[in-house]
Amino acid sequence: MLTSLVSGIPVLAADEFSSDTSKTVCITGHREKGIQPYKGNPLYGNITMNAVKLMLYRYIDMAAEKGYDTFISGLAVGTDLWAAEYILKKRSRNPKIRLIGAMPYLRHAERFPRYYLELLRRVETEADVLVSVNGSPGITYSENKELYRDRNYYMVEKSSAAIAFLNEGSFASGTLQTVNYAYRRGRKVCRFGMKDIFEVMDSAGTDIRAIGREISFLENVFELPY
Repeated sequence: MLTSLVSGIPVLAADEFSSDTSKTVCITGHREKGIQPYKGNPLYGNITMNAVKLMLYRYIDMAAEKGYDTFISGLAVGTDLWAAEYILKKRSRNPKIRLIGAMPYLRHAERFPRYYLELLRRVETEADVLVSVNGSPGITYSENKELYRDRNYYMVEKSSAAIAFLNEGSFASGTLQTVNYAYRRGRKVCRFGMKDIFEVMDSAGTDIRAIGREISFLENVFELPY
């Protein structure tokens, strides 16, 4: 049995995990560096990041409202772990919700900043299932440059839909790779980017409560998974 190097929690090999793909959504998205502050003003940096999180949470809510009950996070810094933390909060109110953490390989978090390392530890401890797509205990990225691609493809294969925080014009990113593969595999992709965030902020202003209200009224873009 594999165990996480961060939390010590048991980790399944990729071929040991199965679920109802039709009700499963995978989540992909940029890290913090993919978030440009509103109107290019650094003073709006935190409020813009919080708006991104609220939009991400709304998309997760949309999926749950339509009957999706299993969510796969790639456990990366940024979008993946923000989503995982929120899904665990949703599960506390709805025990049907499940969080699956899909790491690319066991040593993937060796360079995580302290905040995200602590968040990852909490998420791993509370997740329903942890999976390592590459099951070799000592494998490193320098030995296999396809580790993250394999994780991204695995999440798509185990899902029928994807939530993506993906900016227009993004190139050579894992998020774009995941989204393109989801399209090729015929998955439903529900995506948003900074353009959508700025449109909300143009309407709601820079008060986080007003931004939250605006986002809460967004039309559900998901369809029933069956």
